Amino acid sequence: MLMRLTFIGADHEVTGSCHFLEVGDTKVLIDCGMEQGNNVYQNAELPVSYSDIDYVFLTHAHIDHAGMLPWIYARGFKGQIITTYATADLCGIMLRDSAHIQEMEAEWRNRKARRAGKTEVEALYTMQDAEGVLGHFEGVAYGQKFKLNENITLRFTDVGHLLGSASIEIWATEGDEQRKIVFSGDIGNKNKPLIRDPQYISDGDYVVMESTYGNRYHKKGEDHVTGLAHIIQETLDRQGNVVIPAFAVGRTQELLYMIRHIKEEKLVTGHDGFQVYVDSPLAVEATHVFKQNMVECYDEETKALVERGINPIDFPGLKLSVTSEESKNINFDMTPKVIISAAGMCDAGRIRHHLKHNLWREECSVVFAGYQAEGTLGRLLQDGAPAVKIFGEEIDVRAHIETLDGISGHADRDGLLTWAAAFEQKPKYVFVVHGNDESCQSLTDALNTQLGLTAKAPYSGSEFDLIKGVWIRETEPVLVEAETQAARKATGVYTRLVDAGQMLMDVIARNQGGANQDLTRFTEQILALCEKWNR
Repeated sequence: MLMRLTFIGADHEVTGSCHFLEVGDTKVLIDCGMEQGNNVYQNAELPVSYSDIDYVFLTHAHIDHAGMLPWIYARGFKGQIITTYATADLCGIMLRDSAHIQEMEAEWRNRKARRAGKTEVEALYTMQDAEGVLGHFEGVAYGQKFKLNENITLRFTDVGHLLGSASIEIWATEGDEQRKIVFSGDIGNKNKPLIRDPQYISDGDYVVMESTYGNRYHKKGEDHVTGLAHIIQETLDRQGNVVIPAFAVGRTQELLYMIRHIKEEKLVTGHDGFQVYVDSPLAVEATHVFKQNMVECYDEETKALVERGINPIDFPGLKLSVTSEESKNINFDMTPKVIISAAGMCDAGRIRHHLKHNLWREECSVVFAGYQAEGTLGRLLQDGAPAVKIFGEEIDVRAHIETLDGISGHADRDGLLTWAAAFEQKPKYVFVVHGNDESCQSLTDALNTQLGLTAKAPYSGSEFDLIKGVWIRETEPVLVEAETQAARKATGVYTRLVDAGQMLMDVIARNQGGANQDLTRFTEQILALCEKWNR
């Protein structure tokens, strides 16, 4: 009997979440995320081909949880992606946006490569790949327990991190054995604008739990509205711009909610009607998705505003910038303003242009309102870098660098422990993931000592037998060297060819017993292909 959990991504790391669950003949990925920022440890390879994956269960739409779905689609995945309705809606815009970024970055690198006579690179994935995988999404409602097949029953529970975010409860059955596995997803912070607080789960045999803020506490009682109003007031008084790098989905809408309140209560004076630009096509689309999913996802306070005819994320002076020309014009207009732009960690997108135009101006402010991963431009600025390179140009940092502490979409250490303590029956084992070395180890220690649980933070490639409750394999960490990363990028196209070869072998196996005429034609096609490419 087979019931096995393999750890693939976001193990002692904060991004690239991916876990592989096998129950009988059913093969499932829980999340399939892209690594962002510093990549410290090598991830284990998936032990099966992507074409063998039956399902992906997706906790939420953030790229570090969903960003590799087009990539596995291009390599043979044709199964179902099951997630909440709101997450499916958000992925419809976020995966297209990610594909666009991949294509544009590849085009930019290849222009440089051609000028230098170097080898060109291939985009990680294309818009065609993103469009293709979106056809495999299936949305479900929160709280709906449903039987997927003989092996697996599912339920998605609102975890308050992002519109549509969820913890996933899986009842796994193999023969006479049943185990319940809970994947926390990213656990949300309490009392956030717009969306509900995290909802708790009462039981589970095994828990896979995130630890992003496992060793940190948010400032208690922080009034973010007042804090943001103060920064806007001082910056506009200096005749500067307030530049806010913000994730297009979630954080942007929360900021709009706060600024609506600031304007309504007149918390900024002397600058009546100050303009607020949302410079991100993705953020504009995401805002529409927020409106569409109000009933299922909004908290009671926000619903009450809507019932009074108040749009919680709209106000006078709000400007939505979609085209590149509209984006450029923002920096040609010297009127002091607020600019909200993606990406939230400053690692891509239009925000880099706004930083280039505003970082060197001491009258301006750059406000961070979310987690900045190590190795990102946002983290460099937050850590006090005196100068940074943007588009190959060194820019002095003279602007005021501010951070709105505690506005994070992630629960802090107290919030994480509160979530874990809500289990009425202690799980047999808690696997701590999705945190750097210090964070995940700190939370693991707290779960063991403070809550009396059995917890461990595994490394990528570790395997656990969910029936016997024992480790099949425990791996040691393998550091990623810079040259290894470069080599991987250089061989990306060849790797895709190898994946295609594996897909071909899978197709051959599935044609066993077919009609002789069909098999003969298939064989001749393969031989012709081999003849063409035999060099």
